[in-house]
Amino acid sequence: MLSSDKFREECGVIAIYAHPEAEKLAYLGLHALQHRGQESAGIVTSDGMTLRPHKAMGLVADIFTEEVLSQLHGTLAIGHTRYSTAGDSALLNAQPILVQSNKGRVALAHNGNLVNAPDIRARLETQGSIFQTNSDTEVIVHLIALSKEHTLPEAMADALRRVEGAFSLVMISPDRIFAARDPRGFRPLAMGRVPRQEGQKQDTIVFASETCAFDLIGAMYEREVKPGELVVVGPEGITSRFYAPAAPQSSCIFEHVYFSRPDSLVFGRAVQESREELGRQLAREAPAEADIVVPVPDSGVTAAMGYASESGIPFRFGLIRNHYIGRTFIEPRQTVRDFGVKLKLNPVRSLLEGKRVVLIDDSIVRGTTSRKIVRMIRNAGAREVHMRISCPPTISPCFYGVDTPSKRELIAANKSVEEIRDFIGADSLAYLSLQGLKKACEDGAQTSYCTACYTGSYPTNWVDVEDIQPAAVRDNL
Repeated sequence: MLSSDKFREECGVIAIYAHPEAEKLAYLGLHALQHRGQESAGIVTSDGMTLRPHKAMGLVADIFTEEVLSQLHGTLAIGHTRYSTAGDSALLNAQPILVQSNKGRVALAHNGNLVNAPDIRARLETQGSIFQTNSDTEVIVHLIALSKEHTLPEAMADALRRVEGAFSLVMISPDRIFAARDPRGFRPLAMGRVPRQEGQKQDTIVFASETCAFDLIGAMYEREVKPGELVVVGPEGITSRFYAPAAPQSSCIFEHVYFSRPDSLVFGRAVQESREELGRQLAREAPAEADIVVPVPDSGVTAAMGYASESGIPFRFGLIRNHYIGRTFIEPRQTVRDFGVKLKLNPVRSLLEGKRVVLIDDSIVRGTTSRKIVRMIRNAGAREVHMRISCPPTISPCFYGVDTPSKRELIAANKSVEEIRDFIGADSLAYLSLQGLKKACEDGAQTSYCTACYTGSYPTNWVDVEDIQPAAVRDNL
């Protein structure tokens, strides 16, 4: 298995209402969201009466063949692509989760993490509830089923008021699509519209974790689903309500640093603009005397463009990424040093030899991969390597839907910047300041971001980073 020293987003969701090929639009949308999760994927469709599910382990394009999609024909659909934490990679946890309840048959797909899910689950199990998965998403389904509210929208609102943490979710019943975000708006969820085609009675309404999914299916971005909002799309049209009081907004700033695709709008702001400004701000705060700016592909490319533009140092692709690596590989019997990194990246010696290099990346997690990359660039002939990181040091794990190591595994939580520089073997090392990060991601709406991974200050209760391991509280939703 090819390991990675990057943070991983837990998943992506998509929903389609009123399209004659809803299953194909869901498939295409998931394909665009594949970067948000590569472990498993699923789609549930409806023809107005019957829900049809299919989910499997693997990549979207491998799971949803033409034959599979032909069995999922419907006019409504939701989809999910998922990345799991260690030990939690199993088909039983793949989403959407489909259940029969006293409110009818529903399926739900979720991006985020419910920090009070273990407590709710324990209480429900003592009351007789039987769980089929170890995903915290199933807690929401049980709460919907047990709600004393009489309608499905009211039951869903009641369930969402009882959970704490991060969630952007979509749900399907035979004739409706539901979309909701948590009151703090941790994870993104956008709403769009596909104009009606000839023969269609109405426009198609779509929801997705990122707007790059809209581009592929021809949808126009309309707005973000607001924090604390529940949107229901059905035969009566589009209805919206706020199921919970307003809470301080805490949108995940790392969506702009790394997770989201540069061609997406996230939290109403263009990711490309944020990343370029991260690089420009980094150049202002941490200049270097160098000959070329080199990104760690692909995550460091856009910030490196901003750094080069602001500093006037030429941008060069001094590292080339191999995009065609499978999930497994055969290593030579005689171990090759840094084999895993070399499999993914290869230096361009003609660009690096004799040069002073500014190496740009979005983050340093454990430091092991950065150390290998710096060594690779030196071995290619670089005279100096100055590493620049387009966010502050990550000192605390995330409990809101991001797969991060425990605090003791995060190098910045245990070493000073100078100690990290020495460990990775760079001539200099600098991170973007927290103030610089916030400034780069500002927009006219003045979005308020969660920066707990950089500060250790969490916007919700239920989190004890000293005692709780991320894998224990994050079933990966």
